[in-house]
Amino acid sequence: MTAAGIPAGAAPGAALAARARDLLAFEWIKLRSIRSNYITMLAATAVTLGATAVVAHALGATRAHQQSLPITPVTAGFLGYAEYLVLPLSVLAVLQFTAEYSTGLIRTTLAAVPQRWTELAAKIAVVGAAALAIGEVLAFACFFLTQAILSGRHGGLSLDAPGVPGAVLAGGCLVCICALTALGLGAIIRHTAGAITAAVAVIYGVAVLCLALPAPWKADLGRFTIAFAASQVLARHPQHNLFSPAASMLVLFAWPAVTLVAAGLVLSRRDA
Repeated sequence: MTAAGIPAGAAPGAALAARARDLLAFEWIKLRSIRSNYITMLAATAVTLGATAVVAHALGATRAHQQSLPITPVTAGFLGYAEYLVLPLSVLAVLQFTAEYSTGLIRTTLAAVPQRWTELAAKIAVVGAAALAIGEVLAFACFFLTQAILSGRHGGLSLDAPGVPGAVLAGGCLVCICALTALGLGAIIRHTAGAITAAVAVIYGVAVLCLALPAPWKADLGRFTIAFAASQVLARHPQHNLFSPAASMLVLFAWPAVTLVAAGLVLSRRDA
């Protein structure tokens, strides 16, 4: 038997599968063994659901979805969601790298897994899966909570209404996209405060700056930001001056892809 518990004559495929399983288990243990992660997620969940209920009540009271405002029974369910769930999860994703650098644990991690692209892939898999699961569960929870409140005022939508299933699924996916982008920034910057600042700037700040630009620069540049693209894929009636929902989804996927590739290059070329 080898030190990893794999028979010496095992096929390379079996050894590789066992290695991947052990590495994923290693990253999962690091993620779930920190008590503050659970506290943060419970607080974020409670605040997200509470904010969703407040927005839904306000929407039902004013019937804003019947006016020419960019708030609909679908997007109303994600106003609190985007603010109070995306940011805490992005911060936790940043900490998956920066906390290891600040404590020196990264040296142990990279000594156990010298292949740095492999280590990055394991963190991507664990953080991405956790963020996607949490995001989808709360996306559907926020949607159903909003519609339950609005239905009492005859303004709700069913899940099978045109455009609604895709918007809700995209809302859950948005959390994963932002978390993976933040994870990549954490690997690149390695400093918690700096990486969180960069994540906030990428997720929110760039879009806010675009809002201050005159037309048509606001839409021309804003369509490439996470916030603008997210609003387009969540909208039941997309805006004509932005990319289509499908193209906007590609923009969203491009952000973590580019960030994580850059993170992999940085990890492979510098010391811990």
